[in-house]
Amino acid sequence: MGKKKKGIAVLSGGLDSTVAVSVFKEDYDIHAVTFNYGQRAANEEINSARAICDKLDFKHTVINLKWLKDLGSSALTTDKDLPILKENQLDDTKLTNESALNVWVPGRNVVFTSIALSFAESEGAEIIIVGWDKEEAATFPDNSKEFLKSFNELINIGSIEDIEIKAPAIDLTKKEIVELGEKINAPMELSYSCYSGEKSHCGICESCLRRKRAFKQADILDKTKYLE
Repeated sequence: MGKKKKGIAVLSGGLDSTVAVSVFKEDYDIHAVTFNYGQRAANEEINSARAICDKLDFKHTVINLKWLKDLGSSALTTDKDLPILKENQLDDTKLTNESALNVWVPGRNVVFTSIALSFAESEGAEIIIVGWDKEEAATFPDNSKEFLKSFNELINIGSIEDIEIKAPAIDLTKKEIVELGEKINAPMELSYSCYSGEKSHCGICESCLRRKRAFKQADILDKTKYLE
């Protein structure tokens, strides 16, 4: 058996990135990077990412970007109240756009992906794996197919190496991500999606609601522990 190709993964510890990186777990030697940018859920996200990497035998690095916390006024990095929706409001464009604005962290995916590129160049990796998906792209432009295409074009122009960003969930809803995760035996039970940073998922923030709905719609057992 030949030596595996190398990949860098941006792994938040969340559902989307956990499934995305699991798509490549057999064919690539993966180094996952997780970012601590002063978010409420930093500790739980890091613990989750570490557990996933231990399970899948990936190298794991935590990168501190505390300066990002001081930019903007995201509810993820300040004491602002987290936006709360009901499950039947998750497809209300007006409400979800307002919610997204409240949790937006300036330039986050641009920064994360650029740093991942630095790792990829230095380690001879051929791909960068991200968890961007169709459902998130509805309110977060840095999850969109257009963003993926543009960033790959940027790399093609600005990098001396042949590196491509891979986003296997780019055309998938959360339900479809859960279905894919089940099919490929991704360790979804180890992932952490909550905005609040509590040890157990709060069950009421938008991220928790989307996670709960996805498992329910997919009719797949949700092993997540929710406070509510």
